[in-house]
Amino acid sequence: MKKIVIFGGGSGLSQLLKGLKLFPIDITAVVSVSDNGGSTKKLRKELNIPAVGDISKVMLAMSNINNDIINLMNYRFKQSKSLGNHSVKNLLLAALLEQKGTFAEALPVFGKLLDIEGQVLPITEENAELIGITEDNNTIFGEAGITNAGKKIKKMLYNHKVEANPDVLTAIQNADLIIFSSGSLLTSLIPHLLIDSVVKAIKASKAPKLYICNLVTQPGETDNFTVSDHIKVLNSYLGANTIDIVLANNVPIPNELAKKYATQEQKDPVLLDEETLQQMHVRVIKDCIYAIEDGTLRHDSLKTAYHVFSILME
Repeated sequence: MKKIVIFGGGSGLSQLLKGLKLFPIDITAVVSVSDNGGSTKKLRKELNIPAVGDISKVMLAMSNINNDIINLMNYRFKQSKSLGNHSVKNLLLAALLEQKGTFAEALPVFGKLLDIEGQVLPITEENAELIGITEDNNTIFGEAGITNAGKKIKKMLYNHKVEANPDVLTAIQNADLIIFSSGSLLTSLIPHLLIDSVVKAIKASKAPKLYICNLVTQPGETDNFTVSDHIKVLNSYLGANTIDIVLANNVPIPNELAKKYATQEQKDPVLLDEETLQQMHVRVIKDCIYAIEDGTLRHDSLKTAYHVFSILME
């Protein structure tokens, strides 16, 4: 069975995994653990643990449990001050971390509980904070602050030197395809690439490197970005010409939805600039890869997974 390693954060990676898990692929999902918003922020502060929110979300996306259990895992105690709006899945994973001491020991147990095939790995076991340096040289601490700042970020780093999870490095060495998922470019993907050993392992791998491009821009992070602009940022951390293939949307988003995103969230469709990508020697795979779920724009998880599987089978 072909092996893929896919890097990402929470929502974007989770959406893609819903489709990928339906194909005969050996999946290793690598998740950033620097989230510091909401329930995760409180648990990190109270228990001094890495972020559990994105990992629990990704593991739930890969699970084979029924909808009643999924709904239970996503349940939040909104009426309780003592339980602080935590989701059941976050509390369970935090409890396992306290019991076992490390993600390496806790995640296999959580995986059995959720009936997961494949594996989910944190990029690091360390409790690290993201830092963003703006174009006007201001320093923003924390993923939530960077996301909400609305300022152009010129550089990302951690608040201390971070060591990679050794299982991630092994997975990269054994991969047939390395994927950078859709999601926040600066706070979901770049955190993986701030660790030297991870970048070295990716560069050393002979596996193709695929980027699944975002559908819309993000305020402050990727305003006015084309597809090639996203890849240029990735390559600035990975090294020149690292990304080999991009999967991008080439069908206009319905006008009403595009207007909604532009006015309410200051997000615009990411334009596919094929000529620039060809000059960068990036192979372009283009299709209508969006779906509209409850009025929200998402990647079409099944169609996206089909394209990934097709690349693997070439």
